[in-house]
Amino acid sequence: MPVTVTGKNLKIEDVYNVAVKNEEVILHPDALARIIKCRAFLEKRVIAGEIMYGVNTGIGELANVVLNDEQVKEFQKYLIYNHAAGIGEPFPLEIVRGAMLGRINVHANGFSGCRPNITQTYVAMLNKGVTPVVCTKGSVGACGDLAPMSQIALSLMGEGESYYKGERMPTSKAMELAGIPVPGLQARDGLSAINGSNVMNAIGCLQVYEVERLLKQAEIAATMSLEALMANLKPYDARIHELRGFRGAITSAANIKKMIEGSDLLGKVKVKVQDAYSMRSTPQVIGAARDHLRWTREQVEIELNGIGDNPIFLPDDEVVLTGANFQGSPISVPLDMLGATVTMVCVLSERRLNRLLHPALSVGLPAFLTKGAGMFSGHMLSQYTADMLIVEQRILSMPASIQSIPAAADQEDFVSMGMNTALKNRQIIENAWGIIGIEYIAAAQAIDFREYSVGKGTKAAHAAVRKVVEHLDIDRPLFKDHNNMMACVKSHDILTAVEKEIGELQTY
Repeated sequence: MPVTVTGKNLKIEDVYNVAVKNEEVILHPDALARIIKCRAFLEKRVIAGEIMYGVNTGIGELANVVLNDEQVKEFQKYLIYNHAAGIGEPFPLEIVRGAMLGRINVHANGFSGCRPNITQTYVAMLNKGVTPVVCTKGSVGACGDLAPMSQIALSLMGEGESYYKGERMPTSKAMELAGIPVPGLQARDGLSAINGSNVMNAIGCLQVYEVERLLKQAEIAATMSLEALMANLKPYDARIHELRGFRGAITSAANIKKMIEGSDLLGKVKVKVQDAYSMRSTPQVIGAARDHLRWTREQVEIELNGIGDNPIFLPDDEVVLTGANFQGSPISVPLDMLGATVTMVCVLSERRLNRLLHPALSVGLPAFLTKGAGMFSGHMLSQYTADMLIVEQRILSMPASIQSIPAAADQEDFVSMGMNTALKNRQIIENAWGIIGIEYIAAAQAIDFREYSVGKGTKAAHAAVRKVVEHLDIDRPLFKDHNNMMACVKSHDILTAVEKEIGELQTY
């Protein structure tokens, strides 16, 4: 389905569909009219000789330097040149595409002052598959993501490099092959293309999309472990969580209860009166992550549809306002905590893994989930791998939003460092796929040793795991199993299998 951009309608799913699934983008006619109206207002002010930041002045500490008419024409080009100062390997294409969609949506509100063909060029690039090569590192998250957005903006001059039909080439060639005219830059065009937190927010959108599915998979893995450990299932009674009132815990308990429906542990098998925290606190812990994730979604969608720009041109009021709507803190703060909550969920997963492997805690399971303990070590080393990944997550969970270093001769003396947050979250989430995958493997192995019947959802999850990883009878190298299951978690295969069997699990 095409995604129609109005300035106010984008959801995280739209970013995913355009960035990852290459859905068509349509600029709404009303949005185009607003862009044209705002540009006419700006040009009127330029002709009148009004001094406007970033239009006929320098930027940052150089904002007090007024440019003459000839300099105004060249300034936008040099602005993009000197800000295209990133470093490192290129971003994945979906992140660049998501950032371009976000910038189009900013323009669609009609307060940025660029020419309409600037916005239309980005629309054409998305639709025809021209994606600029953009270095991963270099943004401090204010004034927006200047370095990566400037590498995207080079394309507006036919410069830099781009990917087209799977090949990396000069952007001028890519634009020519795709049949996209190069618009060039005039007054204001360059700054209007770069002055927002669109890259970090695109990453945030994609991370929220992934974590929503990751938490469901954490609950599936948890349920498998709970059933393998002969858990008392009373802690997942909805009434417990409704009495306290946290939405995330209510949702998490409901998902687990749905998974275990039909289990012999619901009255046919004798269980303990009360289990360890890592078992009975699962809804409260994953629920806390869900509650934070809900707020993070709200924040990134506000940014996605907001006016992240400076200055802002208000044609109806005939006013030009300068401020700091490029500041990335409203995004970096929730994303910082998002990474920490994913780490928290993984710590809980590892504690359940420990109980599955520990003969004193596993309620009769063989040590390290192998019948040949001594000759064989079973899944002993799987825990080592999970522990290493968690320590890395803990290190990466240090907030970046408190790490400001002043820049631009202290004119830009507080910056969000939100790109650091976005980048470290990518590694936290990748590690989480591995950790949850290892719990899947161990829980499936443990269920193989039980003679009672598990719940309908748990059976579906166990069968899906067995399509990827065989039961461990005798020791074998485990790295293939770990990597294959990590890929399975990333691709949501087990989640898909479970939801096909028992219906959709709740997200919030």
